[in-house]
Amino acid sequence: MKKFLVFVLCVLAVVAQAKTRKAVYIIIDGVPADQIERLQPPTISAIAAEGGYARAYTGGEIGQYSQTATISAIGYTNLLTATWYNKHNVGGNSNLKPNYNYWTLFRIAKEQQKDYKTGLYSSWTDNRTVLIGEGKPETGHLKIDYVRDGYDLDTVQFPHKDLELHIFDIDEKVSKEAAQSIRTDAPDLSWVYLWYTDDAGHIKGNGKFFDDYVMKADNQIKRIWEAVQYREANFDEEWMVVVTTDHGRDESGYGHGAQSWRERTTWISTNVPVNVRFQSPSLSITDIAPSICRYLGMVTPQDVLWEQDGMPFVGKVDIYDLQTMPYDQSVRLSWKSYYPSVPVPVTVYVATDNKFKEGGKDTYIKVLTTTSTAQKCEVDLSKLPESKFYKFVVVTPNNHLNRWLYR
Repeated sequence: MKKFLVFVLCVLAVVAQAKTRKAVYIIIDGVPADQIERLQPPTISAIAAEGGYARAYTGGEIGQYSQTATISAIGYTNLLTATWYNKHNVGGNSNLKPNYNYWTLFRIAKEQQKDYKTGLYSSWTDNRTVLIGEGKPETGHLKIDYVRDGYDLDTVQFPHKDLELHIFDIDEKVSKEAAQSIRTDAPDLSWVYLWYTDDAGHIKGNGKFFDDYVMKADNQIKRIWEAVQYREANFDEEWMVVVTTDHGRDESGYGHGAQSWRERTTWISTNVPVNVRFQSPSLSITDIAPSICRYLGMVTPQDVLWEQDGMPFVGKVDIYDLQTMPYDQSVRLSWKSYYPSVPVPVTVYVATDNKFKEGGKDTYIKVLTTTSTAQKCEVDLSKLPESKFYKFVVVTPNNHLNRWLYR
């Protein structure tokens, strides 16, 4: 009886100690990884010292169906949906036509049984009204709870300045208001967007001016980091902070949009413990949303999850780098295992259409099971409905991979 009581008390103690988890991610626009590594901004470095810093990539797979331009709004949407352009359909910074069937991180949060409060602090209003699609029927009339934006449209409070420095003024206001809202409102999920670093690169290219404004952006991030530290010190909370960028820059620092290594190379700084995925060359901007979902304990519907191209860099993961190689009426699937000596079950599914893209449901066929350490398998296409298009999903206990095949 005494042992039982001790056990119950231990369980109650663990439950009592459980902290409420919250997350905030911060995008500073257009800052390449080599610049961060050279400057070592103190706040970004301090955040990484508690978790990790790593290079990541954007831009999809060069020359393949997922290749994606390295442009700002596209990068935000890569992160928001954990997918590339071939799915989310955001192809630039204007004439935006997102495919809302690929749920954003905010849609996932709002579809949970728990009431997740959300916050958006942004110097570009379209992040909320278009990319997230607040209030639209296609997003289930999603509503952000705490909003500080619209300043890009306010020419009275923020009149135009030389070198576009009114945008920096907006970022100053956004960072201050984000920090204050995190201190007082403490949304469960927040996005802070800081714009001016991209303008600094476009205006001056590589050089002291650009460097100075990266360091000033780091000071803006400091306000948010201090707000998070305040919440953790004074409330029963633990926070995941992710700082990242949407794209790199070309060799000169002036431009971006193409597929050079510097334009594709991004980075992630976070304060939470990371897994083996975080330091692998395949870490990408699409991994951020799945990582936040896992950290917060959110459940993503299977049909939405299986479309995600990213995978979590927190918690357990099993396999990565799914490839397809068709040969006559078969296709070889191959993958890599993070733990080659530890087999876990692998199940392979395939769909022969893409109804999900239009808002429908795909019919997945379970074609085989194997183990992660096999690192390959072969699918007989003659046993499947005839098609010129296949969606493969390879599922393990701790993550999934997907890949399209055109015939």
